[in-house]
Amino acid sequence: MSMLYICAHSIKKYMKLSHFKFDLPQELLAEYPAEHRDEARLMVLNRKEQTIEHKKFKDLIDYFDEGDLMVLNNTKVFPARMFGEKEKTGARIEVFLLRELNAESRLWDVLVDPARKIRIGNKLFFGDDESLVAEVIDNTTSRGRTLRFLYDGSYEEFRKKLDNLGETPLPKYIKREVEPSDEERYQTIYAKHEGAVAAPTAGLHFSKHLMKRLEIKGIDFTEVTLHVGLGTFSPVEVEDLSKHKMDSEQVIINSSTVDVVNKAIDSKRRICAVGTTVMRAMESSVSSNHHLNTFNGWTNKFIFPPYDFSIANAMVTNFHTPKSTLMMMVAAFAGYDFLMEAYEEAVKEGYKFYSYGDAMLVI
Repeated sequence: MSMLYICAHSIKKYMKLSHFKFDLPQELLAEYPAEHRDEARLMVLNRKEQTIEHKKFKDLIDYFDEGDLMVLNNTKVFPARMFGEKEKTGARIEVFLLRELNAESRLWDVLVDPARKIRIGNKLFFGDDESLVAEVIDNTTSRGRTLRFLYDGSYEEFRKKLDNLGETPLPKYIKREVEPSDEERYQTIYAKHEGAVAAPTAGLHFSKHLMKRLEIKGIDFTEVTLHVGLGTFSPVEVEDLSKHKMDSEQVIINSSTVDVVNKAIDSKRRICAVGTTVMRAMESSVSSNHHLNTFNGWTNKFIFPPYDFSIANAMVTNFHTPKSTLMMMVAAFAGYDFLMEAYEEAVKEGYKFYSYGDAMLVI
């Protein structure tokens, strides 16, 4: 009886928001990435041995053997942040493109800031020549609006115009201005399918050189697509985690990826999810016999302790902010106590946190 009570009690303990609180000094939030992608620091957590090692990201290769598999998220960040002027008043308005709702009618789901000034029927002008105009046609949330873009030209020309006027959507915690280098550095080197408004940050540490070395060693790669939404930065605001609702994000897992992953499962290989987005994508599409299924749709899966993972048995991830859903997922994978110990050490050792920060490998 007492054993059952302890078990239930410890599980309950991990379900609370306050258990994911820790003191993160402001100076440990990374304003810039490491000079070279694979020179970021890497903390290695071995779950079986309960050991913590301090390495460089390029040392990742030492933990994988021929036939092991890395699963990447090949989403591509688009320049989602734009600045326009409100008609008549000329007020400067930030418009953050969330997703395209209809290509033909050029309808977009956006966030506006400051939102109180932007009402249905307002027009916004973009670019020095004001060649791009948008009309507000609906309110969706307090900051959310539906915009219809008005532009004389083909769809391709319109998208090119958006790309030219938009800037890299660095997370809000980075207080500096966007710099030209961010366009390259806030993007993985294997990004293919445009649709994310935030980078899958674990993948930012892979350089061409490191990927070549991994390939030569016989490590296999496969890709899924999860278009990261702004919900990735949304704070959890309920103490009881089972009541938290995640924003949905689009996921595509094709049959060739499924074949490669399932073969690795059957061969008992190390399968490494590169990032929380890959982990969430795969865990959203598990078959009844703990293999991967194809998927084309949306997921709002929220992974927090205790959770039994079906596909990956290793993961690469960044250091996450207190009380974030990302930290909760890693705690579910590494073990809550072990992760809290690692984070305490990371702070002590001056590891950099968040999007441009250092990395962690959990094996």
